[in-house]
Amino acid sequence: STWCSLKAHMGDEFERAKHLRFLKQCLKVLPGPYASQESNRMTLAYFVVSSFDVLGEIDQISASDRAQYIDWIYAQQVHPDPSSPNPTALCGFRGTPFLGDAFNPNHSPDIQPASPEYNKSNIAMTYTALALLRILGDDFARINRPAVLSGLRGLQQPDGSYAPVAGGAECDMRFLFCACAISDMLGDWSGIDKEAATTFIVNSQSYDGGIAQGPLQEAHGGSTYCAVAALYLMGSLSSVKRMDDLVRWCVHRQVTGFQGRINKAVDTCYSFWIGAALQMLGYHSLCDYNAIRSYSLSCQHPAIGGISKWPDTFPDVLHTYFSLSGLSFCNEPGILPLDPALGITMRAAGDWANARPPKQYDVSTL
Repeated sequence: STWCSLKAHMGDEFERAKHLRFLKQCLKVLPGPYASQESNRMTLAYFVVSSFDVLGEIDQISASDRAQYIDWIYAQQVHPDPSSPNPTALCGFRGTPFLGDAFNPNHSPDIQPASPEYNKSNIAMTYTALALLRILGDDFARINRPAVLSGLRGLQQPDGSYAPVAGGAECDMRFLFCACAISDMLGDWSGIDKEAATTFIVNSQSYDGGIAQGPLQEAHGGSTYCAVAALYLMGSLSSVKRMDDLVRWCVHRQVTGFQGRINKAVDTCYSFWIGAALQMLGYHSLCDYNAIRSYSLSCQHPAIGGISKWPDTFPDVLHTYFSLSGLSFCNEPGILPLDPALGITMRAAGDWANARPPKQYDVSTL
């Protein structure tokens, strides 16, 4: 059938033009199911815009559109509230203007938030906002650095982990990584207690070598990436007590593509989560590049482009972006090199992607 022939074709050819068409459509409007993710719009934008960049096609987004996107990002910056006893507690970036605030990219004092007590930043949105600004060529001139760093400092917990928002929520490895990435991009580590953060990560290594969201939990590909990237950015990779077990755990997650946990299905996004961790550890060369590529390309949509988590399912912006990123580590032609710690291209990272060479560890027992 035509469908089967399309599937066979998609399995061995990287459909660049179709992926660009998919991304252009997503840049204009997302399908209805994304409506529930409105509060995460900043991160959805990051997946789409960074996908253009990974493909070396950032200029497909016009200069005027890039300027408008930059203004929209700055309009999501939460500034100090002089009426609060802790004016910077909520500072950073939110994911969307869902509270109905007026558009205020230049922080005019004449425009006040609609609901100041609920106008709070989210650490993950702050990370993706900074990443987006860098990808789009902004110079960070409008970032209120002292306020962002003060808000960041207030999110760290006594055990070294981070909460995503002021006022309490789950505290785990994801947000600790975001804190490290934010600190690295701003060039200021005053918002993080590195010793406490490192201790939390080291204590979260599971019995099998992988790293969990926190101590005494199950190791997972996503939390392992966040832990390795955080240590990498802090210059503390040598703090891992069982490095050979960590590398072995990551390598053993490859089936065709990668799985996120032991005995789980393969999923394209882990070509980034596990692949980037191995890249930072200096052992991505132990992977089977042909198998990674074959699985990722089998998940391309034959008609509209984009990449899904599994074959024969609908593509989405998250799996498209992380699949492209995973292919970058496999040296796919036409895809730009990625900074594995910040999750943006080396082009966008610029001076940040410098003196963090991976250290080779003894994994002779693998």
